Amino acid sequence: TKIKRLFALLLIVLEWSRPGLPSPLRPICDLRVLDHFIKEARDAEAAVRVCKEECAIAVSLLVPLTRVDFGVWEKKNMEEQALEVQTGLWLLSKAISSLRASVSNSALASHIDISVQNIASIGQVLRSLSIQDYVPIAGGLDIQETWRVSSASELFQVHINFLRGKVRLLLANAPVCQQGIS
Repeated sequence: TKIKRLFALLLIVLEWSRPGLPSPLRPICDLRVLDHFIKEARDAEAAVRVCKEECAIAVSLLVPLTRVDFGVWEKKNMEEQALEVQTGLWLLSKAISSLRASVSNSALASHIDISVQNIASIGQVLRSLSIQDYVPIAGGLDIQETWRVSSASELFQVHINFLRGKVRLLLANAPVCQQGIS
């Protein structure tokens, strides 16, 4: 049933972004879409929490900081907030993909694959809001607020918190989603 829900959500996003349409993507402002991704991340975290050796991380993985200083966040313009979110999603995608390379259990691999796909779908949601993708600079990462995790469970906890925090704030305050709201 999870796969069917994900497939249905993916079809919705793909329909909105179908190539050849002369109009831009319709904004995806419904936070229930994000809630779906958060639930999937929680499911993945629960699955990896019970595994031991199969979910071991050989080297610590770089992830974004999830704490939000609201005073600092609100002083940032939309582009700065978007860059912080896109950079964090890029880092999470890299870290979760690294974990996937070390997991052989098919049930765990499925949760991890869904997480990577969900991050890509969140990128599509952000593009629908005219938020550009993050592209790392050639000389290295231009990322300031990061830390390292040493367990799969910790990685997915960061994933959940990042979605619940910075991604939700960005989506909830996207200018295109505020139009028509008085």
